[in-house]
Amino acid sequence: MWLGSCLRFPVLVLGRFASWQFKFTRAWGGFKAPMAETLSIETEVAGSLKTLVQQNGSARGPDPADSRLVPDPGSGEQALAAAPAPGKRKKRRGVTGERIVPTPKKRRAGVSFSDEHFAETNYYFENGLRKVQPYFFDFKTYCKGRWVGHSLLHVFRTEFRAQPLAYYEAAVRAGRLHLNEERVTDLSLVLKDNDFLRNTVHRHEPPVTAEPIRLLAENEDVVVVDKPSSIPVHPCGRFRHNTVIFILGKEHQLKELHPLHRLDRLTSGVLMFAKTVAVSERIHEQVRDRQLEKEYVCRVEGEFPTEEVTCKEPILVVSYKVGVCRVDPRGKPCETVFQRLSYNGHSSVVRCRPLTGRTHQIRVHLQFLGHPILNDPIYNSAAWGPFRGQGGNIPKTDEELLRDLVAEHQAKQSLDVLELCEGDLSAELTDSTSPSPEVDKDSLEELAAAGQKMGGALEPAPQDLAILAVAAGNAAEAQVNQKTDPLCAECRLVRQDPLPEDLVMFLHALRYKGPDFEYFSPMPAWAQDDWKDD
Repeated sequence: MWLGSCLRFPVLVLGRFASWQFKFTRAWGGFKAPMAETLSIETEVAGSLKTLVQQNGSARGPDPADSRLVPDPGSGEQALAAAPAPGKRKKRRGVTGERIVPTPKKRRAGVSFSDEHFAETNYYFENGLRKVQPYFFDFKTYCKGRWVGHSLLHVFRTEFRAQPLAYYEAAVRAGRLHLNEERVTDLSLVLKDNDFLRNTVHRHEPPVTAEPIRLLAENEDVVVVDKPSSIPVHPCGRFRHNTVIFILGKEHQLKELHPLHRLDRLTSGVLMFAKTVAVSERIHEQVRDRQLEKEYVCRVEGEFPTEEVTCKEPILVVSYKVGVCRVDPRGKPCETVFQRLSYNGHSSVVRCRPLTGRTHQIRVHLQFLGHPILNDPIYNSAAWGPFRGQGGNIPKTDEELLRDLVAEHQAKQSLDVLELCEGDLSAELTDSTSPSPEVDKDSLEELAAAGQKMGGALEPAPQDLAILAVAAGNAAEAQVNQKTDPLCAECRLVRQDPLPEDLVMFLHALRYKGPDFEYFSPMPAWAQDDWKDD
């Protein structure tokens, strides 16, 4: 019996297997045709993808690495393997003819200048002034959000008014403009996000005082200097090499410095820099906790009261662009304590202790008190009206005030006082009846002749901007003589140098004190008791 059961078992298994095989064959026959259709579609899609990849790479030839993105029509597994892993972005390739923007480069955080920057040009000294040899400079920037979708022509017309459009057209022909490190040939090109712009210009810097920057103290944590008037702390506007940061780096080999506080360009006195980020953060925390004391000295109009005077008037910024403030109830709260030190019958020397740190705080409060700084080019200007802002009495609107201030300094060729240049003058800052400061194509060509008549000692200038562009391109590439540039309008202007005494404002940072440090600067000559008004 046992043997019979064993003999029947193979027959039973074989029978079951035949039944499974029959069912499998029926199932396969049911979906064999749809599967063949699916494979046919995959083959067609793969062919289209391969053609698209070849089209995208036609300008530079086929890229073997791109073949792994094309699925094999005979293998669904390979097609799945080509799909990007979860969380990974597929490389954007765009359609045929579309301009692809490269990935932005990472830039090191913080502001730092190296020997390469310091070597861009040299100083020279003349008539009591420190001057910078003109030099070629690359302005670099990534495309700002508000520029996306606009043409280069639109951006230059609306945001870079320092030069007329004729200049930028000539700069294109001269090879001065680059987009993503490729030469721009058409200003109608539309900008995209992450586009990188580079514009090579011929740069002129205003002169500053030739008075040296004296070192007051230096240790492993800080550098403390006595800043002369007229020299900005760091690069801004038209100033780059004629700044404290660059002068210390070029002449004193003091680099990688972090400014701990700011002094206005016309203010002199104690200026501190940290040598490391850690020290900078520590002292800035002390500033936030009101642990630092600052003391200034100034010479003001008239006889200042003998008793201590505290001014708590709030200050409002009228214009960040022009850099003008005034007392206004809508302004930020601030407080300054004043004490008269001397009076010579015409002007007073006053000690100032600002307890807050608003822009132009000391200068605005002194104007409000009726004793503006004697030679303050902004807050002791007739543009404020007959009362010159005393008691907040300003008989004009903010727009009228700004326009009058700009007109005054434009006539004196001293727009640098307002940290402006001619190209910054928009319609609301100028008198609508006066001619526009923007130079048209014909005027640009006439600048050379005007420069020669005024003693501009240049080569006879070509009268065609196309010729100027070719000459400019050669000059920028060779950079043999950086002093002149055929495209540079500034090269053809003759500006009168300011007198050294005109670069001094009677406001001086006398003392800077913290929990574990205290630094002094000597009293300036104009604050001495024997000083006499001119």
